[in-house]
Amino acid sequence: MNTYIDVTPEAGKEFFTKQHKGEIVMLNLLKYKKIADYSDIESLSPGKEITGNEAYQLYIEHTLPILKKAGSTVLFYGKGDAFLIGPENQKWDAVLLVKHKSVSKFMEFAQDPTYLAGAGHRKAALEDSRLLPINEASIAG
Repeated sequence: MNTYIDVTPEAGKEFFTKQHKGEIVMLNLLKYKKIADYSDIESLSPGKEITGNEAYQLYIEHTLPILKKAGSTVLFYGKGDAFLIGPENQKWDAVLLVKHKSVSKFMEFAQDPTYLAGAGHRKAALEDSRLLPINEASIAG
């Protein structure tokens, strides 16, 4: 089973060069580790064993002020479950929707040194994830 935690250089380059116009919403599908793994980032370790969900909450607490500074907004954060329509063997623990003013504002946020200093909580927390950029479109009719 393939898992996805970090963007690949190829996907990052394709995203940045697509010329998205206007606001962009990032759809995050999140699957937490049962126990967060800080072995690669001991400097961020809370000093005791915590769940992936708890580690992700540390990531959110760290990240929200930086998102606001970039003009971004959390539109939705909620508990996931198994698909009603979709693969029966896939289940996501949480769904997060974040609206950014533009791709350049998203990139500014993602490269912010303060953000990067705490982003390890995300890596410690997640077993798997998906990140889908979404542009608004109109419904014909």
